[in-house]
Amino acid sequence: MKIPRAPHRWSVTPKQAVEIQQRLSSRVITSAQSKQIRFVAGVDAAFPRDTGRCLAGVVIWDIRDRQVIEQHTVSREVSFPYVPGLLSFREAPAVLAAIAKLKHVPDAIMLDGQGLAHPRRFGIACHVGVIINTVVVGCAKSRLVGEHKEPATRRGSKAVVSHRGERIGTVLRTQTGVRPVFVSVGHNIDLPTAERLVLACATRYRLPEPTRLADKLVSKKSKKLALERAD
Repeated sequence: MKIPRAPHRWSVTPKQAVEIQQRLSSRVITSAQSKQIRFVAGVDAAFPRDTGRCLAGVVIWDIRDRQVIEQHTVSREVSFPYVPGLLSFREAPAVLAAIAKLKHVPDAIMLDGQGLAHPRRFGIACHVGVIINTVVVGCAKSRLVGEHKEPATRRGSKAVVSHRGERIGTVLRTQTGVRPVFVSVGHNIDLPTAERLVLACATRYRLPEPTRLADKLVSKKSKKLALERAD
């Protein structure tokens, strides 16, 4: 999959990173495209211990046939410190490199991270979406900013996540009785469509299959790297 060049450098200071987020946040599109979404690329990343690298995994999942179409991992050196709210400057170079390895072009990308549910309305899902200019959804395991009520316990129940008087996402119960996930717009999609997509992909578990499988792929690769280092 061809990935456009980022409109900025990745090796920047935290102050410069904040300025980049503020500048690019106006490019986020929060309306849905009319095309049907069948193939969803789930993306997750990890930082194998003592490697100084970010390992990103991508898995294309077929919603209709419920099967994996393609998967890849990519490792990239980390040059940005851990700073809350600036996750994309640590993860995105590896994430984009993993997506670039795809032979099939997915209809949408789902990231284990935030989109608009971010202090500057520009989480990693927005950042990747603006660069690639495709449909991207943020589906995070935990809240970064905002307030919300607890949704009801049944599958499909949801509650509004708000921040500074603005709705920034949804707390969505993907399975009855399990902890909810946090859904927000990344790019080229509206929130109701993002919610429906996450729920359609959450067939058996708390996490939607694309990101759940990407997480498993990255975890397996990380363990393999750890064993190799131990030898």
